[in-house]
Amino acid sequence: MNDGAAVMPPSPLTPPSSPAHTSADLLHMLRTALPDLDPALEAAFLRVERAHFLPTVPLEQVYQDNAIPIKTTLDGVVVSSSSQPSMMATMLDQLDLRVGDNVLEIGAGSGYNAALMHALVGDQGRVTSVEIDGEVAETALTNLQRARMGAVNVVTGDGAQGYALRAAYDRILATAAVWDVPRAWVRQLRPSGRLVVPIALDGFQVSAAFVAGRDGSLTSIDNHVCAFVWMQGQLTPVETVRIGGGLYLDTTFPLDSAALTHLLSDDAEDGYLAYTPDHNDLWRGFLPYLALHLPLDMHIVSYHSLGRDYGITGTGFGLFTQGSACFLKIGGTHHASNDDALKIRYFGAADTYLTLQDTLSAWVKAGHPDQSRLRVRLIPIDAQPLGTAPGRVYRRRDHLLQAWLEL
Repeated sequence: MNDGAAVMPPSPLTPPSSPAHTSADLLHMLRTALPDLDPALEAAFLRVERAHFLPTVPLEQVYQDNAIPIKTTLDGVVVSSSSQPSMMATMLDQLDLRVGDNVLEIGAGSGYNAALMHALVGDQGRVTSVEIDGEVAETALTNLQRARMGAVNVVTGDGAQGYALRAAYDRILATAAVWDVPRAWVRQLRPSGRLVVPIALDGFQVSAAFVAGRDGSLTSIDNHVCAFVWMQGQLTPVETVRIGGGLYLDTTFPLDSAALTHLLSDDAEDGYLAYTPDHNDLWRGFLPYLALHLPLDMHIVSYHSLGRDYGITGTGFGLFTQGSACFLKIGGTHHASNDDALKIRYFGAADTYLTLQDTLSAWVKAGHPDQSRLRVRLIPIDAQPLGTAPGRVYRRRDHLLQAWLEL
């Protein structure tokens, strides 16, 4: 959401039997993707017409369960979009809005998400949306007025600062990915409130539903792997590196692009995984497990390729260490036999490829733990040391981020 370029982990799309032109068509898709969709959310998606927020987009695209870019840079990078509705529904479910709630949204995007929240909190509630891009904010406001949702307060400003004038908030929702949760958001949240935000772990993001503890920590036991654009204005070491003509890597570690280009320019080998998890298992199960069990000298990145540079296509993740790299494309695969195993493209030494194999075997042996076992905690940076803590601990600006799987 930013309404950020937010999507569920990428999956193959099944074309509908007939074009979708209404909110009812979209709701049918949401019920298929999310069988336990809350009735209040169903009513909100029926009431709020997405077409009001994408007036120049053909209806058959508007009412698909897809993210739709609304602003890009000159080189084609999406900086704001109307998010994939199923991802929006997932995050709104995490937010657990109630009638009368006071809600802060960070990132207005098209305004569609704010309109859905207004439908959920009712006229007794309040929705404030802060957007750093003045042009995007103006468009969102125009769209909200077109949808007769003018009660939503759209503010142009730096979302990292929150919006103190309407605090304290029962709920805060960020619609772009962050490296750390700004302290301003924590200060502006009621003690019993909830903060839902896409936060970066090592090589992937999760939409986390944080609840504040008495010790000042924030803990989420409800986490969903996702993909969002980064929040503008927040200082973060996350960098998008372009290799060749159209291979983009999102990295949280210093990446020597010249050395990597040289490595990828050498001959590549194709390896295979004898066991192939399906699409959902790869994104929501194996990827978190891999990130939390990698050797400390190995790094994971997410990637997307606009072409076929170095024989790498589509979207997925890669592993890197000194003199070795491998890439795993995530697509619509099924559980495979040895004759139909998933191909891994690797460069240089086989270290990363062998690590991928070994970690996959360990994940299978552990019983395929998925995102439902993932736990995330933020501890104030000046709090007492954690001592021996499960999982991995990452140092961020204002917090220590602890992530682990309950096995």
